[in-house]
Amino acid sequence: MGSIETLIVLDTQIWIWWLHDPSKLTKKALQAIEAAEANGGIRVSTISVWEIAVKNELGKLELPLEIHEWFQRASVYPGMVIEPISAEDAIESTRLPGNFHRDPADRIITAMARRYGVPLITSDLKIRKYSHVQTIW
Repeated sequence: MGSIETLIVLDTQIWIWWLHDPSKLTKKALQAIEAAEANGGIRVSTISVWEIAVKNELGKLELPLEIHEWFQRASVYPGMVIEPISAEDAIESTRLPGNFHRDPADRIITAMARRYGVPLITSDLKIRKYSHVQTIW
């Protein structure tokens, strides 16, 4: 497992961009990902896999491969661990402090970053404005 200094959590959109079009990432986000990648410190929630599969099935996200093959390749990317949704994150996602939006995937990903006490890499302005989680963009 990566050290706490190099551990980060990716939101779903960032994971897709990192794999398929890193030019969409900010320099700061890319540097954080590369630093964490070198130490096996990138975490992606299983909820992101679900989110990608749903969007792909609905025709809202085109992948370069069939979803099973895409996942097979994406899940073994260097430096990354896809984490199952923990019961703790599921519970905490319903109890996030302050005013956070209702998207269940964002809530679970945010809860995971908070549990680890590490930055969440996200371009999502709603999450970046949420003062109860550290973000990088």
